[in-house]
Amino acid sequence: MLASIAHRTPPRSYGPWEQVASTLAEGLVARGHDVTLFATADSLTRARLHAEAPAGYEEDPSIDVKVCEALHIAAVFERGAEFDVISNQFDFLPLSYSRLVDTPVVTTIHGFSSDRILPVYRAYDDIAHYVSISDANRHPDLTYDATIHHGLDLAQFTPGPGDGGYLLFLGRIHPDKGTHVAVEVARRSGMPLVIAGVVHDETYFRTFVEPFVDGSRVRFVGSVGPAERDRLLGGAAALLHLIDFEEPFGLSVVEALAAGTPVVATPRGSLPELVRDGVTGFLVVDADQAVAAVGRLPSIDRHRCRREAESRFSAARMVDDYERLFRAVAG
Repeated sequence: MLASIAHRTPPRSYGPWEQVASTLAEGLVARGHDVTLFATADSLTRARLHAEAPAGYEEDPSIDVKVCEALHIAAVFERGAEFDVISNQFDFLPLSYSRLVDTPVVTTIHGFSSDRILPVYRAYDDIAHYVSISDANRHPDLTYDATIHHGLDLAQFTPGPGDGGYLLFLGRIHPDKGTHVAVEVARRSGMPLVIAGVVHDETYFRTFVEPFVDGSRVRFVGSVGPAERDRLLGGAAALLHLIDFEEPFGLSVVEALAAGTPVVATPRGSLPELVRDGVTGFLVVDADQAVAAVGRLPSIDRHRCRREAESRFSAARMVDDYERLFRAVAG
């Protein structure tokens, strides 16, 4: 299992790729599989851990990203003959090693950061085993073995009553994620907003978000760990996920459902696959519709949201899907 080394596996707070790699690795180990996790040295796992990077490069500025990534990827492929399957949860770069080993490489495409990386995926399409994390994120130039939605360790999420009297934004603070729209919707709805997440665009945050943070109507709590995330989700009336890009998969969306919290979201990218309009939340096209949706939140059954997470987004279901695929490609 080749994880990203931007953060520890599992991440302390933000780190969706590392979280998925962790959930999958731990699930496979629990089923008796012999798993070696290639991740940072401070990672926590029941698998065998191999580390080239002492910590995540997003957390330790002394780490040279290119050097650690080169050693990290090479370590996997130099031992390739020891494994039945290499699960690449990293990105496109490991594909450039894949013709050098006989071991099949299953690459989970967590998203396309730019069209400029597509030539690498195209170059290895003939031998690759690509997994899309949503049907919406499939690229027409590529051949896929499966679409596998992310799954969660549901034990980490407590169904909550949503009685905190606030709306929640959970995710990276960036124009794509629509933090400023969440602020507008909360203001117009007359409900407080809690913003939790790492700032990925400082200028955007200072200009469009921070001026509204007053500690009362709008609170910014920064990046949160699992326990605080669980508390915030369970107390929220809804998660506002008003994105402005084609999101490959909204992990915070299924986390909200796991806490029984409905989602008000823009129907872009994977969101129509994740949110059942009128059942587990509302799909809205603009702020006006989002404000109206907030007024309709009492019509959503929070127990139904949790059941949806249990049936569609559990770690067990995700591990089932990958286990089936790994057996098929290993022959």
